[in-house]
Amino acid sequence: MKASYLYTFPLVLLSTACFGQRTAIAAAVNPYEYTIQKKITGSTGAVVSAHPLASEIGIVVMKQGGNAIDAAIATQLALAVVYPAAGNIGGGGFTVIRLANGSNVTIDYREKAPAKANRDMYLDKQGNAQTELSQNGHLSSGVPGTIAGLFDCMKYASLPFKKLIQPAIDLAEKGFVITEAEARSLNSHQAIFTKYNTVTPVFVKQTNWKAGDTLVQRDLANTLKRIRDKGKAGFYEGETARLIVEEMKRANGIISYDDLKKYEAKEREPVVFDYKTYKIITMPLPSSGGVLLPQMMHMIEDKPVKEYGFLSAQAVQLMTEIERRAYADRAKFLGDVDFYKVPVKKLTSKAYAAERMKDYNPQMAGTSQAIQAGTIPESEETTHFSVCDKNGNAVSVTTTLNGGYGSSTVVGGAGFFLNNEMDDFSIKPGVPNMYGAVGADANAIAPGKRMLSSMTPTIVLKNNKPYVVVGTPGGTTITTSVFQTLVDILEFEMSAEDAVNKPKFHHQWLPDQIDVEAAVPQAVRQQLQQMGYKVIQRGNIGRTEVIKMENGQIEAVADGRGDDSAAGY
Repeated sequence: MKASYLYTFPLVLLSTACFGQRTAIAAAVNPYEYTIQKKITGSTGAVVSAHPLASEIGIVVMKQGGNAIDAAIATQLALAVVYPAAGNIGGGGFTVIRLANGSNVTIDYREKAPAKANRDMYLDKQGNAQTELSQNGHLSSGVPGTIAGLFDCMKYASLPFKKLIQPAIDLAEKGFVITEAEARSLNSHQAIFTKYNTVTPVFVKQTNWKAGDTLVQRDLANTLKRIRDKGKAGFYEGETARLIVEEMKRANGIISYDDLKKYEAKEREPVVFDYKTYKIITMPLPSSGGVLLPQMMHMIEDKPVKEYGFLSAQAVQLMTEIERRAYADRAKFLGDVDFYKVPVKKLTSKAYAAERMKDYNPQMAGTSQAIQAGTIPESEETTHFSVCDKNGNAVSVTTTLNGGYGSSTVVGGAGFFLNNEMDDFSIKPGVPNMYGAVGADANAIAPGKRMLSSMTPTIVLKNNKPYVVVGTPGGTTITTSVFQTLVDILEFEMSAEDAVNKPKFHHQWLPDQIDVEAAVPQAVRQQLQQMGYKVIQRGNIGRTEVIKMENGQIEAVADGRGDDSAAGY
């Protein structure tokens, strides 16, 4: 893994002239020359995100008087420009905050089903699921929540919103150079962009994109200006709302003016639980991580996983069986608690975790046919970034459009991709979504309901102070990747760098298989196969972003699996 990459192009000579009068924050970041840094150490503040320009903007915000929440807002807005595949204003997400005063905050701005949505909207006359409609194009989009969520975060910020959004406006209006990975991604999606757009977006190009090309997004800049000038109403009402609704009408979408105007983010009670001497803070439902993470950590807490050793067949087998049981419960019980009674207290109790592990056999594979959800009496394109500041504030944010580039539909005249989050509902019991996850009544479609999510932004406290800030994209692999990263750090005592970059694996109950990255040793795979497991090699699992704070030092690590970059001082 290379430590960094430097993108320098002749366009850098134009930067001052192009930008003219720029804000102090924007002027401190050069969009035509930047370095991807995989690891930084510091003592004051850090940001780790999917793009170096977004990370740098977050750090400049802190250097100019902002706290970690200010940095998180500016970083997220910048990602909406420089990382169109997932950095978003046409989607939604979750924010977990640990404030310097000891308070914990979680903000839910997950997308909602439009008022015209119904339980069977993706079924044909014979009752067959039409996943093409739930995964692509206008009908796959839920009501976006990101902008509402950012304004809810502002009560914990210290700088004016206009100052935090301006760098994103400058990047959209004047452009930035794209990396080789970004060019490759855009090129691979040209046909689908053409298929699902009624107005040709700037991402469609007659010749191939290449590293060093400048991406200018003037429609997006104008959208961001309306938000800057009119606040939340600049997105959910007026011109932007009109453009969204007109886009819907052109191609069978169902998001209405009323859906947009009524959307509200929601501050929820954080999930806080103990793991040995640590305290872990994570996102509650509709994040499935708010149930699965404490459940999995409780299941492993009394097992000698440290003695087994990292990536040993014993450790992988144990963690696989833990993941299997958690994901069986996910399929049956989890959904939006505003619509469905989920037995969260029971599911996350240590007693229930112990009960679930009673049939665990360390010598052989379980089967997902035999291991179903527990008995309870009377419920892959995303991006994550982590932020911390010198005062003890820490922020963990995961946002998503769902699939890469979401629905692949750009709002004509507004310049941003819409999500395809409706696929995260259970469109029919037992029918897998794009990530292979199945669901039941708890996650059925209903108007105004938030779809179940895998996003698991998390903060770990040690001695009641922020110790680890972690999260990742990756669809259903998100929660297992966060689980493994925490075990790597808290049990195997790994550095943040190793916890991020060492190989990962995944089991989600159905399909009944262990997915492994290429770097998982063949010897380990063979031992697992001998126990009875089906082991499947796949591509990269997630892009984990970790900040680790100890003894006054900050270690911030960006995942080597992408263009992710750390910044700090």
